[in-house]
Amino acid sequence: MTLAERLNEKLQAHGAVAKRMFSGTAFMIGGNLAIGTHKDGLIVRVGKEAHAAALKRPGARIFDMTGRPMEGWVVVDGKALATGTALTEWIDLALAFVKTLPVKQVKPVAVKRGKG
Repeated sequence: MTLAERLNEKLQAHGAVAKRMFSGTAFMIGGNLAIGTHKDGLIVRVGKEAHAAALKRPGARIFDMTGRPMEGWVVVDGKALATGTALTEWIDLALAFVKTLPVKQVKPVAVKRGKG
Protein backbone atom coordinates (compact mmCIF):
# COMPACT_ATOMS: atom_id res chain seq x y z
CA MET A 1 0.00 0.00 0.00
CA THR A 2 1.41 3.42 -0.94
CA LEU A 3 1.84 6.22 1.58
CA ALA A 4 -0.98 8.18 -0.08
CA GLU A 5 -3.27 5.15 0.21
CA ARG A 6 -2.35 4.72 3.88
CA LEU A 7 -3.12 8.40 4.51
CA ASN A 8 -6.39 8.22 2.61
CA GLU A 9 -7.50 5.19 4.62
CA LYS A 10 -6.77 6.91 7.95
CA LEU A 11 -8.19 10.33 6.96
CA GLN A 12 -11.50 9.27 5.42
CA ALA A 13 -13.25 9.47 8.80
CA HIS A 14 -12.16 13.11 9.08
CA GLY A 15 -13.72 14.16 5.79
CA ALA A 16 -10.37 14.63 4.05
CA VAL A 17 -10.29 15.47 0.36
CA ALA A 18 -7.25 14.33 -1.63
CA LYS A 19 -5.70 16.74 -4.13
CA ARG A 20 -2.58 16.59 -6.35
CA MET A 21 -0.08 19.07 -4.90
CA PHE A 22 3.69 19.37 -4.21
CA SER A 23 4.37 16.55 -6.70
CA GLY A 24 2.37 14.28 -4.42
CA THR A 25 -1.05 13.97 -2.82
CA ALA A 26 -2.25 16.56 -0.31
CA PHE A 27 -5.14 16.01 2.05
CA MET A 28 -7.45 18.90 2.76
CA ILE A 29 -9.68 19.02 5.83
CA GLY A 30 -12.24 21.77 6.00
CA GLY A 31 -10.57 23.32 2.95
CA ASN A 32 -7.21 23.57 4.75
CA LEU A 33 -4.13 21.56 3.78
CA ALA A 34 -3.30 19.23 6.67
CA ILE A 35 -0.82 16.64 5.44
CA GLY A 36 0.48 15.28 2.18
CA THR A 37 2.98 13.07 0.47
CA HIS A 38 6.23 14.42 -0.93
CA LYS A 39 8.73 12.11 -2.59
CA ASP A 40 8.93 9.13 -0.20
CA GLY A 41 7.82 11.05 2.90
CA LEU A 42 5.31 13.52 4.26
CA ILE A 43 4.69 17.23 4.51
CA VAL A 44 2.89 17.83 7.79
CA ARG A 45 1.20 21.04 8.92
CA VAL A 46 1.73 21.23 12.67
CA GLY A 47 1.37 24.98 13.34
CA LYS A 48 3.93 27.43 14.69
CA GLU A 49 3.45 26.49 18.34
CA ALA A 50 4.18 22.79 17.74
CA HIS A 51 6.92 23.36 15.13
CA ALA A 52 10.00 23.11 17.40
CA ALA A 53 8.72 19.96 19.15
CA ALA A 54 7.81 18.35 15.81
CA LEU A 55 11.33 18.91 14.49
CA LYS A 56 12.71 16.85 17.40
CA ARG A 57 10.74 13.80 16.29
CA PRO A 58 12.51 11.01 14.34
CA GLY A 59 12.84 11.72 10.62
CA ALA A 60 11.56 15.32 10.79
CA ARG A 61 13.25 18.29 9.17
CA ILE A 62 12.43 21.86 8.18
CA PHE A 63 10.08 22.25 5.22
CA ASP A 64 11.98 24.36 2.70
CA MET A 65 11.21 23.91 -0.98
CA THR A 66 11.96 27.45 -2.14
CA GLY A 67 14.87 28.62 0.01
CA ARG A 68 12.43 30.10 2.54
CA PRO A 69 11.72 27.71 5.44
CA MET A 70 8.04 27.47 6.32
CA GLU A 71 7.48 27.62 10.05
CA GLY A 72 4.60 25.44 11.16
CA TRP A 73 5.35 22.79 8.53
CA VAL A 74 7.75 19.85 8.65
CA VAL A 75 8.93 17.21 6.21
CA VAL A 76 9.10 13.65 7.51
CA ASP A 77 11.40 11.08 5.93
CA GLY A 78 9.58 8.00 4.64
CA LYS A 79 11.85 5.67 6.65
CA ALA A 80 10.43 7.17 9.85
CA LEU A 81 6.92 6.13 8.76
CA ALA A 82 7.43 2.38 8.54
CA THR A 83 5.06 1.66 11.41
CA GLY A 84 1.38 2.49 11.47
CA THR A 85 1.91 4.08 14.88
CA ALA A 86 4.42 6.61 13.54
CA LEU A 87 2.11 7.61 10.69
CA THR A 88 -0.87 7.90 13.04
CA GLU A 89 1.10 10.19 15.36
CA TRP A 90 1.94 12.55 12.47
CA ILE A 91 -1.67 12.51 11.31
CA ASP A 92 -2.81 13.32 14.84
CA LEU A 93 -0.44 16.31 14.98
CA ALA A 94 -1.73 17.60 11.65
CA LEU A 95 -5.38 17.12 12.67
CA ALA A 96 -4.85 18.84 16.02
CA PHE A 97 -3.64 21.97 14.25
CA VAL A 98 -5.93 22.01 11.22
CA LYS A 99 -9.03 21.59 13.35
CA THR A 100 -8.19 24.95 15.00
CA LEU A 101 -8.49 26.71 11.63
CA PRO A 102 -11.72 28.13 10.24
CA VAL A 103 -13.35 26.04 7.54
CA LYS A 104 -12.76 27.47 4.08
CA GLN A 105 -15.63 27.64 1.67
CA VAL A 106 -14.95 25.71 -1.49
CA LYS A 107 -15.16 28.00 -4.50
CA PRO A 108 -17.11 26.63 -7.42
CA VAL A 109 -15.12 25.98 -10.57
CA ALA A 110 -15.83 28.63 -13.18
CA VAL A 111 -16.99 27.33 -16.52
CA LYS A 112 -15.31 29.04 -19.45
CA ARG A 113 -17.66 29.88 -22.24
CA GLY A 114 -16.46 30.14 -25.79
CA LYS A 115 -17.46 32.86 -28.23
CA GLY A 116 -20.35 32.23 -30.53
